[in-house]
Amino acid sequence: LGPVLDGLNLQPDGCYVDATFGRGGHSREILRQLSDSGRLIAFDRDPQAIAAAPRNLTDDPRFELIRESFAQLETCIGERNLVGRVDGLLFDLGVSSPQLDQADRGFSFLRDGPLDMRMDPDSGVPASAWLAAVDEKDLKRVLRQFGEETYAQRIARAIVQARDEGPISRTAQLARIVAEAKPARGEKIHPATKTFQAIRIAINGELEQLEAALQQSVSVMRRGARLCVISFHSLEDRIVKRFMREASREAEQYRGMPVVPEEYRPKLRLVGKPVAATADEVAANPRARSARLRIAERT
Repeated sequence: LGPVLDGLNLQPDGCYVDATFGRGGHSREILRQLSDSGRLIAFDRDPQAIAAAPRNLTDDPRFELIRESFAQLETCIGERNLVGRVDGLLFDLGVSSPQLDQADRGFSFLRDGPLDMRMDPDSGVPASAWLAAVDEKDLKRVLRQFGEETYAQRIARAIVQARDEGPISRTAQLARIVAEAKPARGEKIHPATKTFQAIRIAINGELEQLEAALQQSVSVMRRGARLCVISFHSLEDRIVKRFMREASREAEQYRGMPVVPEEYRPKLRLVGKPVAATADEVAANPRARSARLRIAERT
C-alpha cells in the first residue's frame, strides 16, 4: 500500500482511477489523501465486490464505482469527459482475497466448491463448462501458456480421461485429478496451483484484457500522471514490463533520429525499479510474497 500511494504521487485535487476495486483498500487510502475537489473512479466487474463496497465510500461525492471490466477504461472515462485528465491510474491484478476465500466462487483448490472461477458470475461460462468442452490439445496449450505448467500434457490427459467418467464440477475434484497426475517432486506450492491459475486466466480473458487496458491507459492520463501496476505472476509482469518499456521509447523507425514527430515520441517514463513486498509485509500478508509493483509516468 505505501509504495503504491508514493508511486501515484497523489495530488489533493487530482483525478484518479482504481481499476481493480476489490474490497476498496486502495480506494479508501487514496480518498483520504484527496481534497474536496479531488475525484476517484473505481472499476470492478465482480458484482459481489460492488455489493460489498462500504457505505462510507459509496456515499462520498468524490467517489464513483463502476461495474465494468477495466478493458472498458477508455470508454468509461470518455463518457465522463475525462480522457487526458486522469492524474493517476492503479491496477492491482489477479484474483482478490475475498474471491479466494469464498468456496462458492470456485477459485481455490484449498476449499471445495463449485468449479466456477468467473470474475463476473453473470457472464461467460464457468470453468466446469469450459473443461467439459475443451479438447485435450487446447487444454494442454492453456496449461502450458497460462500456467507455465511443466506437466501440461499429463494433466490435460488426466482431466480428459476423468471427464469421460463423469462431469468435473467441484474444485476439490479437479485438484485431486491434477495432484494424482503429477509426480511427487516436493514442490513448494500445491500441485494444482498452476492448473487453477491457467484455467482462471483463460476463462476470464485476463491477459487480453490487461493488454487492452494498458494501451488505453496512455490515452486517459494527462502529462505527469502516474501508472502503477501490481502483478502477481510472471505472465502479468512480462506484459506490464514489455508495455512500459516499449512506451518509454521512440517508435522503432525513429529511434536514434535527431528529430522525432510528437506522435512517435515516448509516451511513458519509467519511474524507479520494480518494487517487491518487504519481509514484514509478507509476514503479515503471505499472499503479497509474489507481488511486484512497476511505475511509469505519462510524458
